[in-house]
Amino acid sequence: MIRRLVLLLFVLLVAAGAGAWWMYHRLVTPFQGYAGDEVFVGFPAGTSVSAMAEALAEAGVVRDALTFRVAARMSGQERRLQAGEYRFAGPASSFEVVDKLARGEVYLRPITFREGLTIREMAAHFETMGFGTADAFLEAASRGALVQDLDPDAGNLEGYLFPSTYTLSRSTTAEQLVETMVSTFRAAFTPALRAEAEAAGLSVREVVTLASVVERETGHPEERPMVAAVFLNRLRIGMPLQTDPTVIYAMMLTGRWDGNIRRSDLQMDHPYNTYRNPGLPPGPIAAPGLASIEAVLRPADVPYLYFVSRNDGTHVFAQTLAEHNRNVLEWQIRRRQAR
Repeated sequence: MIRRLVLLLFVLLVAAGAGAWWMYHRLVTPFQGYAGDEVFVGFPAGTSVSAMAEALAEAGVVRDALTFRVAARMSGQERRLQAGEYRFAGPASSFEVVDKLARGEVYLRPITFREGLTIREMAAHFETMGFGTADAFLEAASRGALVQDLDPDAGNLEGYLFPSTYTLSRSTTAEQLVETMVSTFRAAFTPALRAEAEAAGLSVREVVTLASVVERETGHPEERPMVAAVFLNRLRIGMPLQTDPTVIYAMMLTGRWDGNIRRSDLQMDHPYNTYRNPGLPPGPIAAPGLASIEAVLRPADVPYLYFVSRNDGTHVFAQTLAEHNRNVLEWQIRRRQAR
């Protein structure tokens, strides 16, 4: 009788050991049960561990739901698994899958909008990067009501989509991205900066409009306060801004822009043509970065009214028209003739 009990106990121990080894092998051995190079699995907020296990098993990420639940329990991370969409590419053990969910490594892709882009340019980039259609972005960016409190005259969001890098999930819509970009603008244009604008006698729209012109005129940080000063000095004495980027923007709006600006274009009849119309253009012509906004609010203390390109991205500044004409002769006409 005792020998039978010992034998039975031995058999049970062997079976238990074999079962434990079998489970351990399933837990640590990498597995891929899906076809192709990758698979995506999403978990809404509040998804239970059991539901996660079933979804992962159905997608072929883990061998079966039980194995995943055991891995989650044994790792001590059962309560740390996070919702979101995950990308799986290649074989992975159940423990590795648990770690991925516990760290919250949800699938996100970055998209960068550099300073000085128009809404149309942003829309084209949005589509090129594969996040959606340009039309969807344009539609989302037409909602001027999103900045109604800042700019009651905004017919769209030109100037208010803050240039930065944004990380998006595959399910992020154009509307959601645009709302995030507006929120980022609000965070950048702080109450302190709005107070500076009010003290300078400028509305938010005026600051953003002029900052967008500064952004398109120069990419050199040290020049922005100088360029802003030139335009503010011109506005102060009623002198036209006469800035090419506003004409280019008008040409973009009318479908005339082909990458070149001609002398005849400077005479086009359009509200954004600052060669023909005094004062600021009707609204922003691009998305300014924070540095350009700050340059408008904190311009350089200089008397300049003119500047001309050195053809290397920098500019030469002048106070008088005579000095400016000499600079144009030196940096534009003579160099063009020498080519």
